[in-house]
This record gives sequence, structure tokens and C-alpha cells, in this order.
Amino acid sequence: MNWDTVKGKWKQMSGSAKEKWGELTDDDLAQVDGQREQLVGKVQEKYGVAKDEAERQVDEWASKT
Repeated sequence: MNWDTVKGKWKQMSGSAKEKWGELTDDDLAQVDGQREQLVGKVQEKYGVAKDEAERQVDEWASKT
């Protein structure tokens, strides 16, 4: 799924994101509001991974959703 689709369906997709990254709060997901870079930053922050790893995880999640 391309990121424009994810962004357009963010309210539905945020539940799936919360399943994938359980440490993200509802407030975190509300702040992300479908923005890829924001989600990458939150994954980095909460899980302590490098930016390239966070981007890989986010892209993998988006492609399976």
C-alpha cells in the first residue's frame, strides 16, 4: 500500500500501527496523523532504533497493511 493511501486511511490504520508498535500511545498516533516521517521518528524514539531501521519497519508495515 502506498503512503498516500495510508495517510488517507490513518484513523483505521492507526489501530494496526498500535498492534505493530505496542509502545506507541494513542497520543503518539494522533500526533503522527498519517505522516511517514513522524511515525519513523516515534518508532526511533520509543524503540531506540536507528533511523534506517525505523524506516525499514515502517515501510514493511505499510506494504503489508
